[in-house]
Amino acid sequence: MSADSRSTHPLGTLSDRERQIAELAVAGLRTREIAERLFLSPRTAETHLSRVYRKLGVSSRLALSDLLRQAGWAG
Repeated sequence: MSADSRSTHPLGTLSDRERQIAELAVAGLRTREIAERLFLSPRTAETHLSRVYRKLGVSSRLALSDLLRQAGWAG
């Protein structure tokens, strides 16, 4: 996705950290694994993931994965 289309697409509302966490969640990493990889507490990783869900209007990792796939978003 180009920088221009990111700014107009709902995925463009995510911060860099939120995009990282969304990508790792979709890749199948658990919250604890995401936290360890990004040097965060599990609670912080979960908070970021909750914000991703809220911003994109999804409520699960499966829905997030479907949304990213439909958007053709490779990260």
